[in-house]
Amino acid sequence: MKIHIDIDCFFVSAARIVEPELNGKAVVIGGRSDTKIFSRSAKKQTVNFENSGSFVPTFYKSYEKKDDDLSSFMENGRLRGILTTASYEARAYGIKTAMSLREAKELCPDLIIKAPNMSLYQELSHKLHKLLCKKIPLIEQASIDEFYGDLHGWVEDKDLPKFIEQLQQEIKQKLQLPVSIGVAQTRYIAKLATNYAKPFGYKVIYPHQFDYFVNPLKVEKFAGIGKSMQRKLHSVKIYTLGELRERRGTLYSWGPYAKELYKRVNGESDTAIQTKQPRKSIGISRTFDPLFDREEIKRRIYILSRHLCYAIYKLNVIPTTFHFSIHYEMQYKEHINLSKAELFTEKKFNELCQELFLQTDKHKRLHIIRLSISCSHFTKHSRRELSLLNFHEEIALHSLNNSTQQLREKYGLDILKYGSEL
Repeated sequence: MKIHIDIDCFFVSAARIVEPELNGKAVVIGGRSDTKIFSRSAKKQTVNFENSGSFVPTFYKSYEKKDDDLSSFMENGRLRGILTTASYEARAYGIKTAMSLREAKELCPDLIIKAPNMSLYQELSHKLHKLLCKKIPLIEQASIDEFYGDLHGWVEDKDLPKFIEQLQQEIKQKLQLPVSIGVAQTRYIAKLATNYAKPFGYKVIYPHQFDYFVNPLKVEKFAGIGKSMQRKLHSVKIYTLGELRERRGTLYSWGPYAKELYKRVNGESDTAIQTKQPRKSIGISRTFDPLFDREEIKRRIYILSRHLCYAIYKLNVIPTTFHFSIHYEMQYKEHINLSKAELFTEKKFNELCQELFLQTDKHKRLHIIRLSISCSHFTKHSRRELSLLNFHEEIALHSLNNSTQQLREKYGLDILKYGSEL
């Protein structure tokens, strides 16, 4: 059997460890992107790769700024920002993830708003991972608050309830974190079960209970069925997972993705637990107040590319696919992808980001509210061959970058900047 472990309202649960008086109250965690990254003053900043994995985000940390800084989402006395986590008490008022803090406060005037504390989240996630590794032979970290494990040959089916209850209590006692747990024959059904175990409960789906549990559920409840697939299923009168399971031919005719989806829903497909998942991509993005000045936008791109380059060098990888996206006001957005198999240097990456911006910025009369840069398909994973053009020149630049990296490791990311940033 596979086990899925999910921390209940993780960010709120973490805040309650620091401030027990928040227990039982309507609490949300929210804020805005750290736009202080664009400040012209230097900060001793580094990057945190603790619990680094496929779905664990990169965290840029400044030693001069406390994580729990309420000013990060207050501007001119106005409440700004988006909430990322809401307690169950807050959800009772209709408050949902991704809602603006202003809307949430209108629904619940007594709502308590706390700023994110990424250092604390990383620390707790790391501690939980270590604890789970001692209790279960194979553990995979899927995200900062989500884990999978393999119990086959470790816990007999009849002993599952006792094992799960003891695990929940130990986590609660040692880390003060409430977790919900789902167990089933595949990881996909285990994750589905966890949703019906919340909060602080568990649900075991034994083979003889599979049809009874899965069939009545709406298709949108299954991870991997997004809005696009949901619309497609509804167009052919498929509304429940049971109806989906009866339409094998239809799903198979839609191609490989739909075929795999059918197998997952039907309990036929599973993925082995991967104790170490290599990072497949890395990116950085920031949301800010509407900005029209393109020269200032270019300056901010220099800063974002410098931060991302620092992280890439720290990972010791060479990306070969680059993604750049712009979000404008009025919900307009543009993006571009580019593949380039060359030795990675900061100078070339910086120039590339500027070029990608010029190619992507198709709405020059609109204000920009968000910039995103990401890199993927690292050569050590994709096995792509690097171009040998200008190789000797790039080797020299690469050597220079290594020296620059050492200075930033010692004195902080902002110790060396581009003149264009100033």
